[in-house]
Amino acid sequence: MNVRHEPENSRFVVEVGDDLALLEYSSFDDETLEYSHTFVPPALRGQGIASHLTEHALQYALDNELAVIPSCPFVAAFIQSNPKYRKLVKR
Repeated sequence: MNVRHEPENSRFVVEVGDDLALLEYSSFDDETLEYSHTFVPPALRGQGIASHLTEHALQYALDNELAVIPSCPFVAAFIQSNPKYRKLVKR
């Protein structure tokens, strides 16, 4: 599954046919991204796409030494289930 980062649109996307799944973010400050929304079209749900997008986005933050504000409930739950990403959460 190929995740594409679109910094000009502040999102990570997975394209499957004509459908687009996404994780949207905004820059909170120079060192922090706020992951605000994930969306997977109904036809693509149940395939782990949201988890794949979230893991990719969190790995991006980790690789770029950025903190994360997980205001999206899915992202927050994913972090709770994957302890290696907890250190990214801005306190």
